Amino acid sequence: MGKLYIVGIGPGSKDQRTIKAQEVLQSSNVIIGYNTYLKLIADVLDGKEVIGAKMKEEIFRANTAIEKALEPKNIVSLVSSGDPQVYGMAGLVFDLLARRKLDIDIEVVPGVTAALAAAAKLGSPLSLDFVVISLSDLLIPAGEILHKVTKAAEGDFVIVFYNPINKKLLMDAMEIVSKYRKPNTPVGIVKSAYRDDENIILTTISSWRDYMEDIGMTTTMIIGNSLTYRYKNYMITPRGYERKYEI
Repeated sequence: MGKLYIVGIGPGSKDQRTIKAQEVLQSSNVIIGYNTYLKLIADVLDGKEVIGAKMKEEIFRANTAIEKALEPKNIVSLVSSGDPQVYGMAGLVFDLLARRKLDIDIEVVPGVTAALAAAAKLGSPLSLDFVVISLSDLLIPAGEILHKVTKAAEGDFVIVFYNPINKKLLMDAMEIVSKYRKPNTPVGIVKSAYRDDENIILTTISSWRDYMEDIGMTTTMIIGNSLTYRYKNYMITPRGYERKYEI
């Protein structure tokens, strides 16, 4: 039996991969992933068995990684963008292992998830409690997603939206948030963080619709809470030091 790594490659650029991720990718003899992600790690693919897949072929990728890891001496890397546990491949692989009652040598290698990558480009919007919600309704019903958005908005959490590709669902979600936030609440829109086509926009709840054309699959949106403010090109959520100390 071999070993299976589920590797988070971060937001996309090589310099945002962890040292552990780089070491694992270099030592693997089999690498499996979504074709777009494989292009992002082209520097470690030479001389390896590379198995690519299209969008919506996650089950194929996961099962293939398991089968390859069951073969003797194979070191297999199944890659996810960002972190493999955050809307990535880790959950599916472990679910399949449990359903098939398999026992293999497996390790998750964490990576920089999109929320953290986008937040770093905006300043420090996640310094206080925040919620991450995927707006993809391919697997989760839209009504369930909007219920979560409502609760996050009611709780005054900073809200991070992943996968805002369904424009109607995005509009509905932002309409809910706007009921609990002031019109000038900062909204960060970060497309393709740390990739060649990176685009960073800092706007507000009242004006975010002006940038609808910049929002897609590789976009992460961050909506501030009642404390979040803008200073120059930074989005800042105070941690709370000003409540206890003189700053």
